[in-house]
Amino acid sequence: MEVLWAERALLPDGWAEAVRVEIGEGGRIAAVAPAAPAEGERVDLLLPALANVHSHAFQRAMAGLSEAKGPHPRDTFWTWRQIMYRFLDHLTPEDVETIASLVQMEMLEAGYATNVEFHYLHHRPGGAPYDNLAEMSERIAAAARRTGIGLTLLPVHYQFGGLDRRPLGPGQQRFGTDPDGFARLLDSAEAALRGLPADAGIGVAPHSLRAVSAEALALCATLRPDRPLHMHLAEQIPEVEEVVAATGRRPVEWLLDHHAPDRRWTLIHLTHMTEAETRRLAATGAVAGLCPITESSLGDGIFNGTIWKDAGGRLGFGSDSNIRISLVEELRTLEYSQRLRDRARAILAEPARSTGRVLYEAGLDGGATAAGRETGAIRPGLWADLCALSRDNPVLAGREGDAMLDSLIFAGGDGLVRDVWAAGRHVVRDGRHVERARIVADYLACMAALEQRM
Repeated sequence: MEVLWAERALLPDGWAEAVRVEIGEGGRIAAVAPAAPAEGERVDLLLPALANVHSHAFQRAMAGLSEAKGPHPRDTFWTWRQIMYRFLDHLTPEDVETIASLVQMEMLEAGYATNVEFHYLHHRPGGAPYDNLAEMSERIAAAARRTGIGLTLLPVHYQFGGLDRRPLGPGQQRFGTDPDGFARLLDSAEAALRGLPADAGIGVAPHSLRAVSAEALALCATLRPDRPLHMHLAEQIPEVEEVVAATGRRPVEWLLDHHAPDRRWTLIHLTHMTEAETRRLAATGAVAGLCPITESSLGDGIFNGTIWKDAGGRLGFGSDSNIRISLVEELRTLEYSQRLRDRARAILAEPARSTGRVLYEAGLDGGATAAGRETGAIRPGLWADLCALSRDNPVLAGREGDAMLDSLIFAGGDGLVRDVWAAGRHVVRDGRHVERARIVADYLACMAALEQRM
């Protein structure tokens, strides 16, 4: 059992002072008491820690490799994807485990407690399965065992190269599954989690409307009916055009007409929705899984956050390509995108809650749902996913209440997170992951070896 005492903490009903938090032996919050005498480990500011709702861990290792002008007249998401396909064919299972360890460490140091891994790198180069069908899933689980992060693993079903059901192209074969094979892979991936702590969980991820048939999407919805289901949707205009050409419906419109998405569903990106689609989808309770840094990097577009919020829509935040793992920058970039579009300020703020608090609490709520994890607040019974910050810095000095979150998100950067607990595991201390030196050394060796093979 561990006792924390925070000078200030964000509780479900707002800000509180002198908060005592007791973490039980199983990693859940056992008790919370404001206005309590100081005892145990003392921190300045204690926040519930968010879940990172969308990650492709292996892409972290190609950050910085796609910024040169290519042979095409116009570089886009689709030309970036070809670079990614060529890169991943060099990765071994050992590489993936090492890269995932670094990614998870960086997530924890950024203030996330959970990695929701949208995992589609299943097979050998060329598409032949490994002898162990769950080889790559086990590598993600092994990284989580090393880093201590909370893990929700989402094995991805990736069936076709497009809506015309063309075969997977070069670079995609490592993803490929047919419906029966995917069901077996899902079982094997779930078994790979059994060596992890009790907070680890499984989910299901049909990749997109382009990559799975309508029948396979319906099957995916039945495979783990009590667990999260995630899917890319309406990310790029050419994707929207392909869906319209094949089905006569826009992607969000087609999904709403053929399925009944609810709080179990997380739809990733959603950068191209009409106002009617935005309002209809928001009303279902599904989570919009936003990745503003990656969406900016890839030129996806701007999420319609104002209408989504007005319609009661729910949000989660992810690092997607992991080109830059920074929780505060994800939140900041979403708000700034709305400001640039509307030429105004404090777009998502409310009369009783500031912009920063609205963003942070939205991420807590949507992240918990998207991860299928009992988290998202400092409340007894939930997993002790906690983030502590020092106020002894220029960013937070003199700030109180919502201004602490506003200053963190809009003026903060790396290095403000002091401590992080994931289901009670104290994995970040004084701003550094407890295994940082070895994880970084292993990653550097991995990159040196990878460079020799490329």
